Amino acid sequence: MPSLLSNRLAKRVLRPAFTLVEQRLERATTALQSDLDALHHEVADLRRQSYGLGLLLDHAGRDGHRMPTATQLDTLVREVTTVTGASDAHARSELTVAYRTVVALEALAIGSMPGSTSDVCGKLAAVPLLAPPNGDVLEIGTGTGLFASGLLRMLHRAGIEPRLTAVDPLTAGDPLTGPVGEDVVRANLALCGGRSGPEARIAAARDAVSDRRYGVVVIAGDPSVEAVLADLEWSAELAADGAAVVVDGHADDTRPGVNEALCKHLATGSRLRLLGQVAGTAFLRAA
Repeated sequence: MPSLLSNRLAKRVLRPAFTLVEQRLERATTALQSDLDALHHEVADLRRQSYGLGLLLDHAGRDGHRMPTATQLDTLVREVTTVTGASDAHARSELTVAYRTVVALEALAIGSMPGSTSDVCGKLAAVPLLAPPNGDVLEIGTGTGLFASGLLRMLHRAGIEPRLTAVDPLTAGDPLTGPVGEDVVRANLALCGGRSGPEARIAAARDAVSDRRYGVVVIAGDPSVEAVLADLEWSAELAADGAAVVVDGHADDTRPGVNEALCKHLATGSRLRLLGQVAGTAFLRAA
């Protein structure tokens, strides 16, 4: 049987239908090409924007990138509310401000804040929410002083005028910036604004800073079991009633001595009570 399309009469009858189909296909193709062109321009714009954003937030010059996901932030909100008792909205707001603080300070500072974005932001947000009983802050192991600068800013924002005492021999150096001297620490502390940075006490000897009781204690020094045990015992002595004690590296697999020391210390009946964990950091309250 000959093909219907080879029949002249059939071709004449079907020509209007063929023409209509061709027109519709042409319109659809034109619209699709327009969409593809628009998508191409959008992708090109996004690539240009992401390149600039990457220069600001990628891992260059620090431990890791500063680009958290929505899932990571949601997890942090749950952990911070559990430890501090703050509402979800309040915790999310403080974490957002903490993240902006980290990005701003690292863009200007010498060195970077050690730790993941979740860990750093979790500490900065949780400490003010724990409502320290006074503004005296003891940081054991200050490094470049940049984390302390961020913490002072967050405490200022919470209506607390902080007074920093940092204990660090300043001999280890920073893997990214090299040796760290007091000038580097003070340059970074100056970024916190106000008089808290310039008036900070930086000491190598512990006896020089045992003249007060601290509302916040941050333990971020030598991660060996013996050193962390000594830091915890010293913190228990110097912490004011109701003080917030922060133990950095509690859940860090590369620093197993921190968790071991904390477990041993808590088993002795310490006045420090474990509140919980945010990212890789343990939070305690002094009774």
